[in-house]
Amino acid sequence: MVPWKLSQNAMQVTSLEAVPSAVAGGSPLDRILRFDLLRAVLQPIFRITDGSVFGYEGLIRGPADTPFESPLALFAEAEARGLRARLEIAAARAILKQFAALRLPGYLLLNLSCGTLESHSGEIDAAMRIIRDSGIAPSGIIVELTEHDRVRDADSFALSIRSLRDAGFGLALDDFGSGHSNLHLWMALRPRLVKLDKVFVHGLASNGDKFEIARFMKGLADSFGTELVAEGIEQESDLAVVRDMGLELVQGFLLGMPKAHPERRMSARAAEVLRSPKITVQPNARSSPPQRFLLAGELLQAVPPVQSSTTNEELATLLHKHAEWTAIAVVQEDKPVGIINRRGFMDRLAQPFYREVYGRRPVTTFMNVAPIVVDRRMPLDSMTRILAGEDQRYLVDGFIIADNGRYAGLGTGEALVRAVSELRIEAARYANPLTFLPGNIPISQHIDRLLAAKAGFVACYADLNNFKPFNDQYGYWRGDEMIRLCATLLQAHADASVDFVGHVGGDDFLVVFQSDDWRARCARLIAEFDLRASDFFSAAEAAAGCFEGEDRRGQRCRFPLTTLSIGAVVVAPGSYDDHEAVASAAALAKRHAKSNGMSFHELAVPTQVARGRGDSA
Repeated sequence: MVPWKLSQNAMQVTSLEAVPSAVAGGSPLDRILRFDLLRAVLQPIFRITDGSVFGYEGLIRGPADTPFESPLALFAEAEARGLRARLEIAAARAILKQFAALRLPGYLLLNLSCGTLESHSGEIDAAMRIIRDSGIAPSGIIVELTEHDRVRDADSFALSIRSLRDAGFGLALDDFGSGHSNLHLWMALRPRLVKLDKVFVHGLASNGDKFEIARFMKGLADSFGTELVAEGIEQESDLAVVRDMGLELVQGFLLGMPKAHPERRMSARAAEVLRSPKITVQPNARSSPPQRFLLAGELLQAVPPVQSSTTNEELATLLHKHAEWTAIAVVQEDKPVGIINRRGFMDRLAQPFYREVYGRRPVTTFMNVAPIVVDRRMPLDSMTRILAGEDQRYLVDGFIIADNGRYAGLGTGEALVRAVSELRIEAARYANPLTFLPGNIPISQHIDRLLAAKAGFVACYADLNNFKPFNDQYGYWRGDEMIRLCATLLQAHADASVDFVGHVGGDDFLVVFQSDDWRARCARLIAEFDLRASDFFSAAEAAAGCFEGEDRRGQRCRFPLTTLSIGAVVVAPGSYDDHEAVASAAALAKRHAKSNGMSFHELAVPTQVARGRGDSA
């Protein structure tokens, strides 16, 4: 590190310069704190609904053009020298002074670490004295709790800082999801704000996992009566998704930079994004269905176990009384040690002399000593290993469900197969297994989102002409290739941020356009598909423009080459009631295109006709 020195006059210190440190003494950080050389900057937080300022987060910087200008370097040095609490109080003083001098609107978000407040009770009083001296009412300040250290006992910590809440200060949790912040702390503190860490916000528009996390957090915040702040917004696409998710508060470089004299209005770029009438395509709709958190406990059957000391004779008597039991667990001090299949056990005892020889022996004689034991909290999708395993007796015997290692009940292979099958059927409704495009449920949900937002859009129903005879003639695997080609081209000719591409099933697709040039996109799509689809046929067939196949009556005949038809319906705000009406109108437009031998047809139909139910062809 370059040696530092202090430039000073008789009245005050203004900066750190390169002179012998003996002038001031101590470490550079000591001198920064002693002579109040910290610089406060403020970053605005805006409300999405009206673009107004909610408040400003106070941030700190060291002396300009020094290694400690960066807050990361500043706090790392403070941590190393045991000066973190002192630095935080000095930073709070500088931020309060700057905020008060500028008379900025809204709340001031003041950062204090949980570790400082938990370990240095005197610092709370010091902070409150500084706030009182600033002339800012406590009700106008939200203490933003950062976590450099894990809070060991959330309930005790909540009691230790109750004086802050009692004095009128609001509370916020910073960087939730990336550090030590957890749900227990959220529940214990009941903060006014929770900040969703930027790691989950950056790239949100294109990452289904981040979207699901943010949506989950939004649900929690609504349940707890907490406002969620999306911080770290730097991209227009992320801001648009955050808006459409219903988040109210936003912060980031795109909206306003941290400055000594911060903006009082959001940037023009951000304001333009928020004014856009177009509704974003949610990233989860382009990937996988929302996870159903079905647990093993939902398969539990309350079949009482037998002890390891129970005799085979006693077990036989018990099974005779309960014909509905297909298996029974064996426990020792409530811990499962084995499982016995009813049919195998009874067949064995029915053999000559088995009852006489084995009747008085313990049930451990015939039990399966390596049963499958799952915790009742295990997700159902984690249990598919039972179905895939080589040892299929577990489908017959069933499996044991435990609660923290203690026996809770049994699960049957039949119930497991049924539950897994239902999950897979549901998943197929969310994402087509051939193209992995969104299925019927996400399609419907997206259309309903647009209708609720009164957004104008165009629903285009795409279908392949003469696909069935092609599939019959060339085989399903070639048919699947052609469907995948169609899916690929549909996505390539759509704007992924605002145009939604869904796979209804078979060779039927639905594209929901918000792109203004949707007609040109459809024309290019049809032309490219028809050109590339000709490669699926022989050179002679492509030259002739037709191929031989069987019709629906099994008669050989000639068919034109497989091409793409699109039916379109323009949906004006308020013209349709629900997704079913939109889908019916789009299907009707598609039928017009196919029946009239056209590649494209735009439906012009009165609203009352469009709202009628039609087939989805």
